[in-house]
Amino acid sequence: MLKQLHSIRYMYIRSHLFGLILNTFVLLAVLLSIYVWFTPSWLSAGAILLFVSLYFVLGLFMAFYAGFKSSGDMKERLEGISTIIAHLSRGNFNARIHTLEQDEIAGISKELNELGEKLKQQKESLLRLADEKAEFAKTAHKAATIEERQRLARDLHDAVSQQLFALTMMSQASLRVFDHDPKKAKEQLEEITKMALQAQTEMRALLLHLRPVHLSGDPLKSGIDGLIDELRQKCQIDFQVELDEVEQISETTEEHLFRIVQEALSNILRHSNATEVKVALVKKNRELFLHIGDNGIGFDTEAKKSNKASYGLKTMRERCEEIGGNFAIRSREGEGTHIDIRIPIHERQMK
Repeated sequence: MLKQLHSIRYMYIRSHLFGLILNTFVLLAVLLSIYVWFTPSWLSAGAILLFVSLYFVLGLFMAFYAGFKSSGDMKERLEGISTIIAHLSRGNFNARIHTLEQDEIAGISKELNELGEKLKQQKESLLRLADEKAEFAKTAHKAATIEERQRLARDLHDAVSQQLFALTMMSQASLRVFDHDPKKAKEQLEEITKMALQAQTEMRALLLHLRPVHLSGDPLKSGIDGLIDELRQKCQIDFQVELDEVEQISETTEEHLFRIVQEALSNILRHSNATEVKVALVKKNRELFLHIGDNGIGFDTEAKKSNKASYGLKTMRERCEEIGGNFAIRSREGEGTHIDIRIPIHERQMK
């Protein structure tokens, strides 16, 4: 009930009533002034009271009628504006409002029509962009898949395939000299064993690289722990792990960090000959620090940029930069390799 009293219709009625009361007081003041100053015979106090009372009652009815009549048109026009706003909010950008008036409300209606047309054009543009983005994503994914397959094919050919070929040749040679020179055959068998272990390590690194990128909903700490536990069972490497619980980071950041750790461990298995590896993930203030170090053979970062391991380093650097981080690598021959990454923490958006 109180809400209705504040509606535009009752606002119009109140304004007419205020005008009626003001006119009644003005009329009463005029009649009383004439009565006091001139005292005409036809004007008495009773006549003044009767005339003012009749004027007020008649004006009261006229105020209600005029208020309802004038507010009805205004209410109808405002309801039209409200309707088109509701259509626009629901995504119906073809809705339009038509008016013949030339006042301020007509101007608002015209602006709403123009807004609907602009929103319609923006919607069409966004749909086109979405289609183009989806097509671009498919093309990029296809190109990335082809590139990754080519790289894995090169790695298999350059490492495992050549090692297996060498193993075959040395095995045949060992069989030929086994009867008349057992000592030399034993030396060749020891070399074959070393080469077989190297090929096995290379295959483990390639399989690690082919591991799924996504964490499947697991926290980053759990994903890294699982990855290192798997390597502990297969490799004779002492892993030192220090991982903080990190919860308020985006899924994209988690996946990129996991992929960086995966790529770094793959490079360590294939190239470093390390016996100790340290992985640390520390959260401090509004930053996340990731350290991956080994005691392997190391390399000259400037002299070996063309080395096949540089592809992995380039990929890690690009992933780090995509999430706004800083990538630094320190390595010297005979002193191991150390990767340090610093990333600002962007809180996971609430869904």
